[in-house]
Amino acid sequence: MRIVVVGGGIAGLAAAARVRALADEAGARPEIVVIEQANVVGGKLRTGCIAGGPVELGAEAFLTGAGGTPDAWGEGSASQLARRVGLSEALRHPSTARAAIAVGGQLRPVPAGTLVGVPADVSALDGLARPSADGDHDGGRPLVEPGADVAVGQLVRARYGHEVVDRLVDPMLGGVYAGSADELSLAATMPALYARAQTARTLRDAVAAALADGAARRVPGQPIFTTVEGGLSRLVEGVVSLARATVRTGLPVRELGRAGDRWRLTVGATRDPEYLDADAVVLAVPAKPAARLLETVAPKAADALGGLDYASIALVSLALPAGTPLPDLSGFLVPADQGYAVKAATFFSTKWAHLRRPDGTVLVRASLGRYGDTAVLQATDEDLVALVREELADLVGHTLPEPVDTLVARWGGALPQYAPGHLDRVASAREALPVGLALAGAAVDGVGIPVCVTSGEAAAEQVWADLAESRP
Repeated sequence: MRIVVVGGGIAGLAAAARVRALADEAGARPEIVVIEQANVVGGKLRTGCIAGGPVELGAEAFLTGAGGTPDAWGEGSASQLARRVGLSEALRHPSTARAAIAVGGQLRPVPAGTLVGVPADVSALDGLARPSADGDHDGGRPLVEPGADVAVGQLVRARYGHEVVDRLVDPMLGGVYAGSADELSLAATMPALYARAQTARTLRDAVAAALADGAARRVPGQPIFTTVEGGLSRLVEGVVSLARATVRTGLPVRELGRAGDRWRLTVGATRDPEYLDADAVVLAVPAKPAARLLETVAPKAADALGGLDYASIALVSLALPAGTPLPDLSGFLVPADQGYAVKAATFFSTKWAHLRRPDGTVLVRASLGRYGDTAVLQATDEDLVALVREELADLVGHTLPEPVDTLVARWGGALPQYAPGHLDRVASAREALPVGLALAGAAVDGVGIPVCVTSGEAAAEQVWADLAESRP
């Protein structure tokens, strides 16, 4: 028996590891194959080296308690997975969570009591944004009709006004998705608020209830974020080992079809294709490649997935000389209307104690690239570094010295842009899938390591159940 996972990001690797665990429980020994088009697995979990030490080239950390059903310790799916691969002693948490928003030439503290930038109490904004005077009135009906979906910006602008969206919500969502609040689905990007918005009649009540829900689920004293000392690539390596799978990299999957009662994947170069038969397949790839592979075997699913678009970003890391002064913050966000190419910055040396170098080298990482505005990403690495250094100097209020080392990571088509109705389209795609096929990953279930781990594990459980039914 052979199960093939297409896509070697964390969702695909989590799927392979879960299949292996289910097989071990059943006393079975299937062949598990992970096929990845890139030359390395891990997707956006990739650790590089700057000034002689580690730095993340993609995802920086994960939500400690998110993804899946928490266990007795209140740990989420990514935390549990890290412990299963032996990284318990390497888990680290931020030493500071103080963040700011750059508005009007100042770094203003992110207000307390907000949910992805949406405040429960607009009077606590302290001049950061001027809310609408009377927009959030009780109209006698829910904010969002049950089962309907709207753009985040549409809801918040109508209730709180434009500045709250432009200065708070948009930069928060931009930091996660590199997208605009006016185009992103409330249900897909803010599920906690969406759930409450279907019953609450004011936005302040919906936000307050969603925040209370989150507080009730959180374990007292549990840090919000977690990372791995030595880099998240260690998590990738651990999951590969856990899965005991055959991992094949640098290999595109060109077609998916049937060969009798099995699936047949056409892989490799067009001129010299290889055919790989499988009893079940998990597709853990971006939406367009998934849709292309499903065109013949599940055309309705392909149609439902094919319209999802993506944003591209660049991450520029600077290693600055010892003694370079920086604000006592974990980092800051920059609203699009402030006129900077940099949309976010993280002060690694301040945020993470384990990243502080013995020689005092200061680590900073900036993010550039917004959906629909990719002109800045056409610049060379050298020009991007110069631009980041110039803009960061302006934003922190003083000149930055020449870096001792730099590193630029580019992620083309990295972040999905979930338009309203995304969850319904995903449900339609899954309903149209034949038995033995499953979807996983950010294309369908959301961004973030815990969500992708949960997604991959659920896909594994689905195809294993399909196999158990057909081959008891």
